[in-house]
Amino acid sequence: MEDLVLRDVVARLEALYPPASAAAWDRVGLVTGDLDQPVRRVLFALDPTLAVIEEATVWGADLLVTHHPLLLRGVHSVATSSAKGASVTRLVLADVALYVAHTNADVSDPGVSGVLANALGLTSQRALSEIEGYAAGRVGELPAPLSLAEFAGRLSEVLPATAGGLRVAGDPDGQVSRVAVLGGSGDDQFDAVRASGADVYVTADLRHHPALEAREEARGGTPYLVDAGHWATESLWLEDVRHRLLDALGEDAAEPVRVETRVTTIRTEPWTFVVGANSARPARPSGGAS
Repeated sequence: MEDLVLRDVVARLEALYPPASAAAWDRVGLVTGDLDQPVRRVLFALDPTLAVIEEATVWGADLLVTHHPLLLRGVHSVATSSAKGASVTRLVLADVALYVAHTNADVSDPGVSGVLANALGLTSQRALSEIEGYAAGRVGELPAPLSLAEFAGRLSEVLPATAGGLRVAGDPDGQVSRVAVLGGSGDDQFDAVRASGADVYVTADLRHHPALEAREEARGGTPYLVDAGHWATESLWLEDVRHRLLDALGEDAAEPVRVETRVTTIRTEPWTFVVGANSARPARPSGGAS
């Protein structure tokens, strides 16, 4: 049986996540590697960090598939004095190809948000909004209503643990039935969330002013907000893309497996611990008596 070569794997990945569906500003596709090199081991990770690249090298991976780009903005040097230069050098010297599926994986079906919505068991799913002509985010219904506190607990069970946990804005006893999700940064989608009628919005990287304004617009009601972290909300996609690629390569057939795959166990969120979290103390409403 012939070995797979990189061009075979890239063709399957691009059929699953067409590069043309990526945002105009994005940089997706093959970053390093020879299209004719054999591929026997594939590692999946959210970020192409130095630690992840080292894992790929030590494990003997021929291909590293990541969600986030290594070279998103202009780079004028790949000297090893910079982290990006060291990353490129390590990949090239170790013959590890790097392939990126970013915003094209966000808008695929199911993409990053769809995987998150499925993990929560949302039914009657539809797109949250449209970005550059492609569906973004998901909106769906819970099997049964939950309080916001119960929903946050359920979400914490679905997502991998993080240093910061979940940040929740809203009445813990408020009822939640319709859920909007957008993996990764999503505080530019509040208008779409309100239009969707969602009771709660799960996303990441919520900045102070947009989040505060969204809660002011809600007048204390819905949509409630949950900032679940960038890494956590997107990391569920890794097992999904691994299985989809294996299916596309026919590795679920009776023939001997030609490629070995695994998802990194390295947590690539940047935070390691928090101090002084006040979740045990009710927050005083702004403008309240001192």
